Amino acid sequence: MEQNPQAAPAADPFGNYGYAILTAGALAAPDRMALTYRGERRFTYDALNRAVDRRAHALARAGVAPGQRVAALLTETVTVAEVYTALFKSGAVTAALNPYWEADVLAGVVARSGASALVYDAGAEELVRAVRPRLPGVTAWIRAGGPPDGAVGGADLDALGADAPDTEPPVHGSGDDPLALFYTSGSTGLPKPVVHTHASALATARLWQDIPGGPDGVFGTGAIIWGIGFPAIAGPALYGRMHLVLEQDWGPENFLRVVPRERVTHVSLIPGFFSALLADTGHEKADLSSLTTVVLGGEPIAPALLERIKDRLPQARVYGYYGQTEAPYSVCGRIDDEAWDRRSSGRARTGFAVRVTGPDGAPAVGEAGEINLAGPHRMAGYDGLPEETAEVLRGVWYVGGDLGVLDAEGNLRVLGRRSDAILKGGRWTQPARVEEAALEVEGVAECGAVGVPENPDGADAVEQRIVLAVVPRAGAEVTSEGVARALAERLPEERRPDAVVVARDLPRTRDASGGPGKLLRRRLRELYGHRAG
Repeated sequence: MEQNPQAAPAADPFGNYGYAILTAGALAAPDRMALTYRGERRFTYDALNRAVDRRAHALARAGVAPGQRVAALLTETVTVAEVYTALFKSGAVTAALNPYWEADVLAGVVARSGASALVYDAGAEELVRAVRPRLPGVTAWIRAGGPPDGAVGGADLDALGADAPDTEPPVHGSGDDPLALFYTSGSTGLPKPVVHTHASALATARLWQDIPGGPDGVFGTGAIIWGIGFPAIAGPALYGRMHLVLEQDWGPENFLRVVPRERVTHVSLIPGFFSALLADTGHEKADLSSLTTVVLGGEPIAPALLERIKDRLPQARVYGYYGQTEAPYSVCGRIDDEAWDRRSSGRARTGFAVRVTGPDGAPAVGEAGEINLAGPHRMAGYDGLPEETAEVLRGVWYVGGDLGVLDAEGNLRVLGRRSDAILKGGRWTQPARVEEAALEVEGVAECGAVGVPENPDGADAVEQRIVLAVVPRAGAEVTSEGVARALAERLPEERRPDAVVVARDLPRTRDASGGPGKLLRRRLRELYGHRAG
């Protein structure tokens, strides 16, 4: 993707992502509450739009130009909301960095991005000091939240914005112009840069046309809005003119404080969050009656866990979703209604498409195959990686390596990653099938299953054994032997664990939210693979 520093102003500003998700709301409903930060700072749509416009003028004073690549390493959620949206309005191409990367990964990603400016805040300052000498291509260092220290130098974004106008800046970039690079969490090499355009991000932002939202909705979330979390979570909330409640910590403990305080109505979480939340009795005294809509995705949803959620939140509608960084929120649907398959993630969103293909590439219904996603929300490609792009973009379809089953009604049931499938006894199975049964065992709060080679040093390295790690609920007595006996009665031989480990917790990604991230199956293999014997 070529940089275009001389990009022309958008003919239609509503095709600009930043303008469409925020300025449009400020024009239509200026006094509506837009954002609350940690219960301390509150912005109407008009006030938030003016704050963003001051940021945009300050960035221009710091030398940021339309079409320029600007790396953003931000940790404070309100700063993410303001600076990202300001960059989007300005027409800069934002490289949305993960503040939990190690210095080597960060330096490699920024160097490959072609960014010539980097904006950061206090939470990222130590990391910035470590990588600055390794990034000669970055010529502008810009700090939000106060002046930079002498080791980094550069511009003070707050000072540049102190007397900046709060009027709309010239709007650049729209439609198929590149908006940002959002990064995958690939298992090997550097994270891949996913190019989304203004148009693809706006397509994702229309989420609340498919799930009831409305202007009375209060959407709560934590620090996961950096990266793809912004167009997948914060952007849709603002586009839907909801009240976005931002916290730094969105772990179970703070969740139980914030939901009653702000009367949060909508949340989007991974199922593992509720495994942790409901594992002990701490949630029982919290008033969660304001929650009307729970959206779950990122991991398979076990029916037993769904039952626990509904027991605790009988008033809430529960929706499933499925998508990837390359095609966020592709599928959604209600899963707590008897009319739906509870293992389903729903159907393709309005204007989107999903299919499942067999080994020959032909569409398959009612049979397991590769999930294909299409629609205006799909990425443009991987930046600077034409071969990797060609592997996953097949015509209009994105094919990312996940397996699923599509029924005749268009409901998608996600089985998991093709690479996670387990071959035992000559039959393939997905870890989720083992985990669903394990969650039905008395006392089990959460679990993770992986396959490990039966004979990794021999000729037969394909046949696998199954290792299952389980985390007990608070106060429950759970033993490896007891879980193994229970599963022997519930599962066929090819799905029975060869080893059960009782663990204090499961390895999960760190996303700065304070809550559990996605399950790290590779780490499970490293920790417990030797138990397979």
